[in-house]
Amino acid sequence: MKLDKLRIIIDERERKSGIPELLKTVGINIEMKTLPIGDYIVAPETVIERKSIRDLVSSIFDGRLFDQCARLKEHFEHPMILMEGNVDEIEEVTENPLVFYGAISSIALDFKIPIIPTPNASHTAKLLISMCSRKEASKGPFLKKIRKSNDLQRQQLTSLCSLPGVGEKTATRMLNKFGSPLRVFTATSAELAKIEGLGEARAKKIKKMLESKSKFLKKSTQRTLHDS
Repeated sequence: MKLDKLRIIIDERERKSGIPELLKTVGINIEMKTLPIGDYIVAPETVIERKSIRDLVSSIFDGRLFDQCARLKEHFEHPMILMEGNVDEIEEVTENPLVFYGAISSIALDFKIPIIPTPNASHTAKLLISMCSRKEASKGPFLKKIRKSNDLQRQQLTSLCSLPGVGEKTATRMLNKFGSPLRVFTATSAELAKIEGLGEARAKKIKKMLESKSKFLKKSTQRTLHDS
């Protein structure tokens, strides 16, 4: 298939990545839009969320990633996460890589979303072209009218699934026992350990993750908190 016959819809926020320009240079037809979900639509049911290693780690700790995964699955048949950069950076941006890999495992096993690594923008562009070149993409991607998710129960489950070792079944049991995500977050490790399928070890991991100071906390803020 000729590259000038291919079309990729790209989120406006991706301009600074340099990838749209790379695609345009080789002849791909690109359309820049403000996408409600994902960064690249390469086929009618294929959407890609591109994340740098640092953004991926950040989105895991602030809970954005699991909400994004839930919405990707809700609206597209073939969502994918594209992880761009050097994986060695994981050691630099988080003190506990196990939390990172736990989240990655959850994306692959609970959400069933493939995670594809690329080393840089050039390789990301090549991957996008390859995906767009597939036969089923020949009709070109289309935009959907996607409203922001307002399903409260789904949002609650998504927030709890961001905890280490917690899948949707365990998250549901947590809500059944505690009533709200806030009460789960403030529960003691002993209370969490009573959740079926969780256990004492995982309960302690959850509390450690919730109570550990973030590396993103500015030093000035840390001094203020210490002084108070």
